Amino acid sequence: MARRYDSSTTTFSPEGRLHQVEYAIEAINNAGTCVGLKCSDGIILASERKVTSKLLAPVKVSEKTYKIDSHCVLSVAGLSSDASILINQARLRAQRYMFQYQEPIPIEQIVETICNYKQSYTQYGGLRPFGCSFLFAGYDPHFGMQLYQTDPSGNYSGWQATVIGANNSSGKSFLKNEYQKDDGPVPDITEGLKLAVKVLNKTMDSTGNGAEKYELFYMKFNEEEEGDVEHHVLTEEETKKVLEEVEKEGA
Repeated sequence: MARRYDSSTTTFSPEGRLHQVEYAIEAINNAGTCVGLKCSDGIILASERKVTSKLLAPVKVSEKTYKIDSHCVLSVAGLSSDASILINQARLRAQRYMFQYQEPIPIEQIVETICNYKQSYTQYGGLRPFGCSFLFAGYDPHFGMQLYQTDPSGNYSGWQATVIGANNSSGKSFLKNEYQKDDGPVPDITEGLKLAVKVLNKTMDSTGNGAEKYELFYMKFNEEEEGDVEHHVLTEEETKKVLEEVEKEGA
């Protein structure tokens, strides 16, 4: 029955499903994992790098984490070529808002803009859904640090901690038990980085992964300028230190 309805994004099946949107979500579930954590002093985005060949030249910029504006970044799970279109749209919207109102765009507003764009690709004929999900992390003076997840359907939701990509269900189960364990405090960035690595270790197919398989990023409050945030992608040496600390705790 599904085959009669899965060739179009604009036709509902008798069960009320849009199969092309579900297939797009399935494509994301086979992509590299991304983890997002809100911490007491910032936000962490951790991603799995898929190394397809040792002959590839090392990337010059991050391939999983992208800066939208000085107060907003995102992580990508899924087709990076699809994601680049949406990233450009997000950057354009942020700068138009800045030009018009002379202040940074609120985080939820930029998320809503991208989700409206995604949703339009599920409703008009001749288009296919975007095969990517985002974790938006950002700060604004209205609601502080925020973490949002977006889907190909155009849905978005706010989270304290979440996982997208391959084996995301096992990653979320691990976070339920370990994030604010025993109703404890929200972890700081140092503890959050170790927790993010543990989640990635749970979701990765292989064990004993090197630092080149991890991309760790955090955004925290700038101590010199109040109301400002700073971004940092961990170097390979810094990532190795975090991995070593996780191994010591597990020993």
